[in-house]
Amino acid sequence: MDLIIRNARLAGRDGPNVDIGIEGGMIRAVEPGLAAEGDEMDAGGHLASPGLVESHFHLDKALIVDRAPPPSDRQTRDHMQRTAAIKHTFTVEDIYDRARRTLEQCVLNGVTHMRTHVEVDPNVGMKGFDAIAQLADDYRWAIDLELCVFLQEGWTSTPGAEENIVAGLRRGAPVVGGAPRYDPDRAGQIDRIFALAQEYDVHVDIHLDGGHDTSEIDVYKVCDHADRLGWGERVAIGHGSKYASLPPEPLRTLGKRLGEAGVAVAVLPATDLFNNGRHMDHNVLRGVADANTLVGLGANCSISTNNVLNPFTPFGDCSLVRIANMYANTVQRGTKEDLAEIFAMITDRPARIMRRSDYGIAPGNPADLVLWNVDTPSDVIAAIAQPVAGFKRGRRTFLRSLPYLQRP
Repeated sequence: MDLIIRNARLAGRDGPNVDIGIEGGMIRAVEPGLAAEGDEMDAGGHLASPGLVESHFHLDKALIVDRAPPPSDRQTRDHMQRTAAIKHTFTVEDIYDRARRTLEQCVLNGVTHMRTHVEVDPNVGMKGFDAIAQLADDYRWAIDLELCVFLQEGWTSTPGAEENIVAGLRRGAPVVGGAPRYDPDRAGQIDRIFALAQEYDVHVDIHLDGGHDTSEIDVYKVCDHADRLGWGERVAIGHGSKYASLPPEPLRTLGKRLGEAGVAVAVLPATDLFNNGRHMDHNVLRGVADANTLVGLGANCSISTNNVLNPFTPFGDCSLVRIANMYANTVQRGTKEDLAEIFAMITDRPARIMRRSDYGIAPGNPADLVLWNVDTPSDVIAAIAQPVAGFKRGRRTFLRSLPYLQRP
């Protein structure tokens, strides 16, 4: 074997700890007391998990808060406009550098798979696509990076917008997305997204149902399209903040419909907490959808970071575990069962969204692993645990030394 990780605890597995044998970048054996030779690493009886999965990210507009700082009035809601106002200054080199620094921090926090939305609005063109496509190639040793070609600022009434989407799809983007709330014809944008998804045989990932007004919800139209095209399990939406404002019965109806249609929801706690409720001057609503409830009703959900240090989310350290802990606090989920499900929302569940059938610690899968300084998935979320080592296709990508007290 090239590497044997000894004495590892696996989530959901009863019995003794196991050894994980890795050869040629693949997991070859998972069993107690593996009789094999090779370089060894002792997991110390702590948790080994598959690598974390960021299913909804924006690398191309990370680290721009210095250029577009938050306004002093907390009720201001112009984050999209402030971002749009500086996008014409972006260059391929600038986007690549900011995205590289962000991506490296994600890797150091245990991420091995990511779907990133790449904006191709006419004011930035294909610069972001060029930069992120090159980044994906340069960092294959550390992470699988999937591009969603995406329009943030409008589609149906924006000259040149669809041409850029098509250019990205022709260049191999496996996912198409948009933001209907910023389009004068929300339904028309959704129609075009699915038409192109069918034409190019790609997945769909739409920014949808942000805000709090539940009198208008677009997800049912998305579910209908998924049914019509047979696109179940190939469709995801991001945000869904309005679902946090639904009473129990409409929420139950929604969860069941999502499950039937195979439409997943990526909940984005940091951004949704920062941006929702700005119309309120007291008792401010949270705007974070309860993914645990939706999962219990049959839907698939993930938790993701979305933005780091930009007008939409002017903070962040690229720790997906911290984001998951923030979510747990916000929706008031604290049992071991709840926290284990939340850990699944940053591992197995987003891997399903990205249709990674080769994901997980099992013989025959790529050796994409993370070791933790705790024993169980619920401990990871509760303690905002630090990953102590990560591996991509069997090669170690980082090693973290934990702090210790120097006692007298």
